[in-house]
Amino acid sequence: MPMEGIQLKLSSKDLERITELLKYEEDRVIRRCNILHTLNLGYGVIEISILLQVHRNTVRNVGLTYLELGLESALYDEARSGRPIDFDDRERSRIIAMVCSEPPSGYYRWTLDLIVEESQKRELIEDNISREQVRLILQEHDLKPWREKMWCIGKLSEEYIERMEDVLDVYEKPYNKDYPVVCVDEKPVALIGDSRERLPLRSGDVLTKDYEYQRNGSVNVFCAVEPKAGKYINTVTQQRCGSDFAKFLKSLALKYLQAKKIILVMDNLSTHKEKSLTDYYGEAVGRDLWRKFEMHYTPKHASWLNQAEIAIGMYSRQCLGDGRIGDIENLKRQTKAWNERTNQKKTKIQWRFTKEKAKKSFLYDSR
Repeated sequence: MPMEGIQLKLSSKDLERITELLKYEEDRVIRRCNILHTLNLGYGVIEISILLQVHRNTVRNVGLTYLELGLESALYDEARSGRPIDFDDRERSRIIAMVCSEPPSGYYRWTLDLIVEESQKRELIEDNISREQVRLILQEHDLKPWREKMWCIGKLSEEYIERMEDVLDVYEKPYNKDYPVVCVDEKPVALIGDSRERLPLRSGDVLTKDYEYQRNGSVNVFCAVEPKAGKYINTVTQQRCGSDFAKFLKSLALKYLQAKKIILVMDNLSTHKEKSLTDYYGEAVGRDLWRKFEMHYTPKHASWLNQAEIAIGMYSRQCLGDGRIGDIENLKRQTKAWNERTNQKKTKIQWRFTKEKAKKSFLYDSR
């Protein structure tokens, strides 16, 4: 009989992902892939526990986690105590840069084991790194190097190197309050609320969540960080169209009124252009606002170069976590509170990935 109270149907994307994982993952993850696959076929909890020789509670937990938190949470456990999963930006950037280049001679594509081996061989990290740590770093950047059709830089284009080195030159400049370097990126956030009112907690109770929830659409968060000052700016908007970007840039300009020029690092989206400002504010005002910034665009497929990605990771873990925020007003309140507390700490990002280290990771000569 079907799983009590739950109708689980995998999306085609998740089915494809499971098929990929079965090729290289460890036994525990493969077992969970098989649980989801058999649930998708309509098997019941008891049948699956017998077929796969796992406890029925395991089947239930995997199924409920998939329904509430998605595929990755159903397949992988949260980080345990001990050494943190996260490496510093220097090590993470080196690993991403290496994976975006051709694999070593004799290998058709990158695997988790090969990434671990090459990271240590090339001395990209100061300590050991595990397959799970590599997987989480790649997941943050949506990289799947084991896929045959995965995008890969291959031969580095002149444009890619030029833009990468331009951004790295910006990062190497000493701190200057008259010319602050600000990195900008955007993060979609799903609004998920409880279907039923939670029971009040008694002292000592553990916070629990009902597996039923409501999807209330999604919104956008503009994330900006001034890495060398430890300044974080996160702004929630209903969407991320050109007018939203124009308003966000104006808010940045107001926060840096004393600056002679704001050095902006971001990806090359179609909305990240002067036209967004002139369309919204008019030619004269939009052009004047655009001139307050000096734009530097990261190369295509190089979001790892944007330090705003690191800030987004902090915001996602500390403010959003795995909790539920059901409406945009609550998200704005939570985000405002996180901004205030984080900016009091002035946590700076120590970026040490230079042009010389890029040449070592990408294996290219000076041009």
